[in-house]
Amino acid sequence: MEYSAIGLMSGTSLDGLDVCYAKFSKNETDWKFKILKAETIPYPENWENRLRNAIDFSAPEILELHSEYGFFLSETVKKFISENHIENLDVVASHGHTVFHQPEKKFTLQIGDGRAIKILNKIPVVYDFRTQDVLMGGNGAPLVPIGDELLFSEFDACLNLGGFSNISFKKSGKRLAFDICPVNFVLNYFSNILGKKYDENGDFAKNGIVDFELLKTLNALDFYQKKSPKSLGSEWVNKYIFPMLSEKNPETVLATFTQQIADQISKIFNKFNLKKILITGGGTHNHFLVERIKNQSFAEIIIPEKEIIDFKEALIFALMGVLKLRGENNILSAATGSFEDHSSGIVV
Repeated sequence: MEYSAIGLMSGTSLDGLDVCYAKFSKNETDWKFKILKAETIPYPENWENRLRNAIDFSAPEILELHSEYGFFLSETVKKFISENHIENLDVVASHGHTVFHQPEKKFTLQIGDGRAIKILNKIPVVYDFRTQDVLMGGNGAPLVPIGDELLFSEFDACLNLGGFSNISFKKSGKRLAFDICPVNFVLNYFSNILGKKYDENGDFAKNGIVDFELLKTLNALDFYQKKSPKSLGSEWVNKYIFPMLSEKNPETVLATFTQQIADQISKIFNKFNLKKILITGGGTHNHFLVERIKNQSFAEIIIPEKEIIDFKEALIFALMGVLKLRGENNILSAATGSFEDHSSGIVV
């Protein structure tokens, strides 16, 4: 059986909207995939500002944004389909853009109404993948382990370096997964202060000086001592991280926080004796950060082709949409902490 799907992913680092068009096929036991076209569509400045500041919007403003962003996604998909002459598409799977994520209070919100995508494109749409998991006692994150399990099982672990870092790996026959620490959500913020959208190659961090007292305080935060499953959101960073960093020199912050990311990630590699690790996500292009991680662990780090680095999450959401259409589980309880594996997402 073969499926044609588009996955949409908007991360907390606000690099842009990732659009991935892929074909999936399944034999008796295994799933295969082929990425046919993928691109990151940068947000216009007004959209970037609205999404960045949405956490402070009033309820009516959030509802308005939810609808308007849904039509932004819809128009983007329509243009992408037209430009790439795509026909016979089975599903569009949309992650949406996270505004709130507080699973301990039983809510998470990814805006971008999937019905708007359906209205303009007349194609089945699956959206709102996280809410059901949160209602079932899970963290609503990370969700990509289902794709790691079905598409990338040849690796001991898969690490994503996005707005936040998350990892998934097999232990005692189960795939475990959890968020490790913030990455680009913090690094991009302080790079912006220095006039760049992101710390290209980690040059700011490389030229900065690590504040070891600050590093010690960061590494002592309660979240890093908690057992998995666990997840992070912008609220946690705003409450615990930014107040700690706001008065510091930006280059010092970037040097220190990059080191802290490497500390936390390498600690997980070593703790679980992970040997062969696939690294993807925007942070993979931060060569200084990747080198720091390599230097602090014994793991073999695999950097795949750019298409997989940049679009693995969008690819997996496309797969999750296909699984939902098939009525199959697309969320693993061992990864999120929900009380059972389940098939999540609203289909329209």
